[in-house]
Amino acid sequence: MANGIIPVAPSDVSNIPPLALGIPDFEGQAILRIFANSTESEIACYSALVTNGNTFAHPAAVGSVLGIFTVVALLSSFATAIYGNHVPSTRIHYAHSISVFVVFSVFQHIFFTGALSMNWPSVLAAFWSNFAWSGGMIYSEFMQNSINQLIGNNKGNTSIVGAAGSGTATNNLGGGYSISQIYKRSILTLFRRVNGPSDLVQMLRTRELEKSLAKRDLVNATDGYTWYGYPVKPGLPLPGNFSGFAGTLSAENIPASNAFMTGFLWFLILVAIVAGSVVGLKWALEGLSKAKLVKQDRLSYFRTHWLGFAALAALRTTFIAFFMIMFLTLFQFTYKESAGVTIIAAIVFVIFFVGFVVVAGYACFYRLRFGRYETVPDRMHFEKTKSLDFLPWYGVNLESKRSEEENPKVSAGSLPWWRLHYRDNDVQRVQVHDDEDYIQKFGWLSSRFRRTRWWFFTAWLLYEFIRACFYGGAAGHPLTQVFGLLVVEFIALVFIITMKPFEATRLNALMVYLLGFSKVATVALSAAFDERFDLARITTAAIGIVIIVIQGILTIVLLIAIVVGAISSYMSITRNREEFKPKSWTKLRQKYFAHIEQVATDLPPPPPPIPEEPKEPYFSVKSVQRCPKIEDEDAEFDNDLYDPTISHTSLPGPVGRSSRPGSLRSQHSHGNVPFGARVHRVSWSNRDFTNWQEASNRNSELMGRSGMHSMKSDASLRDSIAQRSRPPSRSVSSPLEGRKSRAGKEKAPALDEEKE
Repeated sequence: MANGIIPVAPSDVSNIPPLALGIPDFEGQAILRIFANSTESEIACYSALVTNGNTFAHPAAVGSVLGIFTVVALLSSFATAIYGNHVPSTRIHYAHSISVFVVFSVFQHIFFTGALSMNWPSVLAAFWSNFAWSGGMIYSEFMQNSINQLIGNNKGNTSIVGAAGSGTATNNLGGGYSISQIYKRSILTLFRRVNGPSDLVQMLRTRELEKSLAKRDLVNATDGYTWYGYPVKPGLPLPGNFSGFAGTLSAENIPASNAFMTGFLWFLILVAIVAGSVVGLKWALEGLSKAKLVKQDRLSYFRTHWLGFAALAALRTTFIAFFMIMFLTLFQFTYKESAGVTIIAAIVFVIFFVGFVVVAGYACFYRLRFGRYETVPDRMHFEKTKSLDFLPWYGVNLESKRSEEENPKVSAGSLPWWRLHYRDNDVQRVQVHDDEDYIQKFGWLSSRFRRTRWWFFTAWLLYEFIRACFYGGAAGHPLTQVFGLLVVEFIALVFIITMKPFEATRLNALMVYLLGFSKVATVALSAAFDERFDLARITTAAIGIVIIVIQGILTIVLLIAIVVGAISSYMSITRNREEFKPKSWTKLRQKYFAHIEQVATDLPPPPPPIPEEPKEPYFSVKSVQRCPKIEDEDAEFDNDLYDPTISHTSLPGPVGRSSRPGSLRSQHSHGNVPFGARVHRVSWSNRDFTNWQEASNRNSELMGRSGMHSMKSDASLRDSIAQRSRPPSRSVSSPLEGRKSRAGKEKAPALDEEKE
């Protein structure tokens, strides 16, 4: 037994700020190593963590809440996939539900950030432990014991993947040490430097601590020896060491040597649960239908094609797990431990990699086999635009796209370019999202993407494979991982922003902007944790909290999107009901349905209506209506109505001599209508216009035959013209009185002649 006390001087703790004692996951570690001088090797090691009780690690609570939200997303997505009998319509609603693929992409991005070979602060390892279940890292004592029996005693060397384990000699990695610094000089060289008794006494005083530790005494003289703590399992790093992926897994008590088999076994269990749940739902519906608890035709399409749904659900699960499996297999190749596990990893890698290459290639070929691709010349324009609505910037646009825009932006220059164009031999073939046969076969790959981006699953698989190569294949090379991933993530961010592949706006916001920004920012900040930069642990803890804030905001937005997606899925599966509850959401439901129908066309939305100018006080005549009058029934008035000369002045007096006074001879007969105007009704019909035209032609023919050569007397001509030019009476008297008044006026000239 050994017993001893190591005093801690005030100078040892003076550099610790008071703030560090209150922040979560205070990073403190005490290590005592005992070496044998004869062999210069470690024979014992005691390690202890110093904590203040505050931590970000709450896997039981936080992990459970995240798991519940994931189940809600799974149920809402699956409900939209099985509801309905019209496949294209079902695809539209499925594309706008929350995607389980997006949920796991976010969670796995957060957890597998710890796979970088960095010396992580304890705050990050504690925070990431809440997301370990999404990467298949779920601890089970029975499973770990079974994997240990398969692996044997060869647990590998964690220093290969950038972590220091127990018994390793890696310097400057949490808990590591350098044997050369402990034994700088041999014992013989040390005694040679002893010049006298005084030096020997001084040397013996320095070994006072070893003597006190060598005393055989009990820790508790009354009860005997008590063991505080537990031995570190083989393959795990020392407590407090969170370097590399091994340090991240240590929070789950899973050795790095068991990482691949743990993730792969949980993946197989998940596939079995998903496929079995689909089959169980089918037979549950059949039982409820037999018991007449549900309608006979409820979910009839799903109950008819249940085997296809079970197979597609399993394939969709493998698509979601593609990055996890690729990373774990490549990490297993790098770790170099048990040969049996490595062979299993190689088989799984070949199945996944070759399988998805074949499936993705066949999915593209199946759609494009009746056409061909061709390069079309084009021009690339650099357009003047504004970033953030105020910062001058330049954008890139093709001439073919600019020609489709109503108001293209100003081009600052252009370059010759080309574009890849697909020409379909069958112009009458339906679009990819209206092709029921293609949706049934490959909808698990393409249904969530836009009509013109249905092929994006191939680009995503390539992107995920490149990421897995840097995370798993380059383990142990931190700077290669960080800067390589930084370039990959930045290019992917620009490409995905340009493509905007998802049909749903929520998924584009999550996957394109928030997740892309989080990946770039996290990888860039992770470069500070490389042990070559030798940053103070207080500084690394502060940077770790910044990463937690970024990833925490991403998680909160994802949870909000899951709630909104569950509501939209409820609207989708009740789309055939006339009554919808709550009724206050009826207008929102109608707007949602109109939105997804418009987005499904993958065409730009119609331009907004031109805003109306503000109305000012004004006066305008909207309509005029003429009421019937008495003269409308007078046949004589109707004859005068079509006389073209009724508004003209009458001819002058007789050409020959006349005995009438000059004042009378010079009089002209006038109508009460302005010069040049014609009496007409307020509204003319085609019949009125035809009658007037025929009357005008008839009068012209009569005047042409007789003309001015008529042998009528001047008086009779003057009377005739005066009678025509006389306006109709506008009095309110009866038609009979109107005729009498006109007859009286016609007799007036005859009386004048008799007087002469």
